[in-house]
Amino acid sequence: MRPVIYLGPSLPLAEAKDILDADYRPPVKRGDLQRLEGVELVGIIDGVFLQSCSVGHREILSLLNRKVKVVGGGSMGALRAAEMGHYGMIGVGQIFKMYASEEVQGDDEVALVFDPETMEPLSEPLVNLRVLLDAAWMADVIDTAQRAGILSEMRSIYYPRRTVPAFLEVARRRLGKSHFEEFDRFFADNYRDIKKEDAITVLKFIKDACEQPYKLL
Repeated sequence: MRPVIYLGPSLPLAEAKDILDADYRPPVKRGDLQRLEGVELVGIIDGVFLQSCSVGHREILSLLNRKVKVVGGGSMGALRAAEMGHYGMIGVGQIFKMYASEEVQGDDEVALVFDPETMEPLSEPLVNLRVLLDAAWMADVIDTAQRAGILSEMRSIYYPRRTVPAFLEVARRRLGKSHFEEFDRFFADNYRDIKKEDAITVLKFIKDACEQPYKLL
């Protein structure tokens, strides 16, 4: 039986289909899981946050109680997997690990706005910027105070207004012209879309599990 995957802006649908043959559905929202019948494996990557009610913990628990395997990562899936791991939900990917370790706590770290027709992201998830700042700090491009200051200011911006241009403007103001030029080059060379990477990790994990079901036991 084909797995059901809830996917949105984290990964283009065409790319997802090249990785895994599945029943792809839009970002999960409250009530969607309750309508699933005859499903053995569900993957949650994207879900709605403020557009409508988020998928509930009881919905996921109901699936788990029915012996349905539920895998999460990337966005809403990572958040719920970190919260529901002790009930049997499986979490994969870097963002899941960040939530599970409580390095990241806020839902808004993975939230963004997107075009509902094309699923194209219209803002930048804070978690991507956090990882970039960590990399710049480890490379001695910015110091601890600069990293903390930029991250704090980005967190204070309402998530639909978090964009790459906004991020670079914050960095420019806090670093000054000379230091910003080095940071800008570092950003261009080292930016990573962690949500996309983790979405791919979820799909590859599920594909492997479909081929070798014992790995989900």
